[in-house]
Amino acid sequence: MTSIIKETRSIKEAVTFINAIDVNKLSRLISRIIQKLHLKGERTFSEDEEQKLQAALSLDKESLTLVLETAAFILEQAVYHNVKPAALQQQLEAVHLSSDKAEVFSQMWATAGPELVEKLKHNIFSSKKLEYVGWQLNLQMAQSSQSTLKSPSAVLQLGLGKEDSEVRYTHFFFFCYLFILFFYL
Repeated sequence: MTSIIKETRSIKEAVTFINAIDVNKLSRLISRIIQKLHLKGERTFSEDEEQKLQAALSLDKESLTLVLETAAFILEQAVYHNVKPAALQQQLEAVHLSSDKAEVFSQMWATAGPELVEKLKHNIFSSKKLEYVGWQLNLQMAQSSQSTLKSPSAVLQLGLGKEDSEVRYTHFFFFCYLFILFFYL
């Protein structure tokens, strides 16, 4: 099994901080991250909540940020690779996360993971989406200088629209000449 979480310097540092967190607090922290992970552009915790977390977890601002980003990264990797809870636990233990903390991640992933995957499937990752596709095929069969010329050309028209507005615009995304080998045979 390939490793989905590489043991980098920042992961090692974050694992040290996560191992020091109480299991119950870690469980609530991961639950909140999972609830907000599918929302793009929205913070998991407000500034006020982060200050309270710093006090509750005995971490400074940079350490808390590292813990939050690492926990979100672990969950994003679990979504991307669609790992089973037991495999996630093994992966986390391989980067030296204590077994009880790895089990918390695994249990939270087992209960909330499928719902998170479904939410992320419906997210649009780009601000533009494909509205329509149009195409046109032209075939030039002969020319005054060449009677056996067969030259196909195609125009593919993709209509893009913005996700958050009704403005539509069109790009001639492709203009390509297709030379099909069997036309020349």
